[in-house]
Amino acid sequence: MKHIFLNLKRFDIPKDKGGVNSIAPIQEWGKYIVSNTQEQLKAYAGEDVEFVMYFPEAHLISAANALEENSMVQVGCQSVYREDTAVGGNFGAFTTNRTANAVKAMGCTSTIIGHCEERKDKAGILSEAGVTDTAAVNRLLNKEIKAAIKAGLSVLYCIGESSEEQPRWQEVLKEQLSTGLDGVDTSKVTIAYEPIWAIGPGKIPPDQEYITMIGSFIKEVTGGLDVVYGGGLKVDNAKMLASIPVMDGGLIALTRFQGEIGYYPDEYLEIIRTYFS
Repeated sequence: MKHIFLNLKRFDIPKDKGGVNSIAPIQEWGKYIVSNTQEQLKAYAGEDVEFVMYFPEAHLISAANALEENSMVQVGCQSVYREDTAVGGNFGAFTTNRTANAVKAMGCTSTIIGHCEERKDKAGILSEAGVTDTAAVNRLLNKEIKAAIKAGLSVLYCIGESSEEQPRWQEVLKEQLSTGLDGVDTSKVTIAYEPIWAIGPGKIPPDQEYITMIGSFIKEVTGGLDVVYGGGLKVDNAKMLASIPVMDGGLIALTRFQGEIGYYPDEYLEIIRTYFS
């Protein structure tokens, strides 16, 4: 199966507040994105492919309510809390936390866990607490993955190495996989590889040979789990990524990187057309 994931981060914030949103009023943002893509994605109904969009929590209900019958779009959330409600147990004492049962009830079918921005946040909190165990983040993510799957969500699990970690990338990625997926039903998991060392202005992205090497390594370690490129699926690299046999799709974020930067549904659809052309 091919997978095209979309991580909408906090692209809902208007430009006058420092964000990149100029496509719709924030109250209608989630509905707008689903409504302006799902009809066109029906062209891929005969393909073995899934399209998942990860929204900020505030937009999950409007996005899910915009789904038409037999829509190709799946609505997902951006990670979940490591604990959850249970019949006869905790009935909702999770102030500030987004549980998997909550987002499942809103209409989500998937979640993205371990994105480099989430990893950075957790590592920062642990550092403030004096925790130096580098595997602690992976243990927390493992609990999130298990909570998500228990609630009936599929998981896009992100892994990747920083520039400081790149000389020992095999060790780093293997630790993220072995600890993060320990005891997990991996039939519900897809892996996204994020080359953190190459993300950002002025950075040189990995080439086809490097991505092939990483994808092969991940499949070997995980026993053949599907792997997508999380360094950013774009029009510029879509054909190249589609040509790599060991890669099973990609993760889109921004669609425009110059001028009026941001996410635009028509450009999202153009990336998909290029990938499958």
